[in-house]
This record gives sequence, structure tokens and C-alpha cells, in this order.
Amino acid sequence: MPFVSIRITREGNTVEQKAQVIREVTETLQRVLGKPPHLTHIVIEEVDTDNWGYAGQTTTEFRRQAAEHKA
Repeated sequence: MPFVSIRITREGNTVEQKAQVIREVTETLQRVLGKPPHLTHIVIEEVDTDNWGYAGQTTTEFRRQAAEHKA
């Protein structure tokens, strides 16, 4: 039974977009690995950008700084 966990930042991803991701990941597992769709579980976790960090700072702060440098 495949279990796939996907974490993305919460930024207005639509129900339709997430459904497409679930569908396409399920199809890929079936096509490539022969895994039955009825046994495949996909979980999408959306994380606030204040709770996702890299390069020593939150994604919110990183993007704010990037926007300032761009302007």
C-alpha cells in the first residue's frame, strides 16, 4: 500500500489543483510501479510560509527580502 506525503506552502492552492496532484501521483504509481489506485494514499499538507524555513529564515521573510531587492 503506497503512502505519499506531499508538503507545500499554503498559498491559495485550489481544491482542483490539489485533486489533480493526487490524481497524477496516483496514476504515476500505477503506471511506473504497478500499484493499484485503490490501495494508494496521498496526503497533501499545506504549511504556512511563517512555518516553513530555509537559508536560516522563514519563507515569508525570505520572499519579503527578495521582493525588496527586486524593486
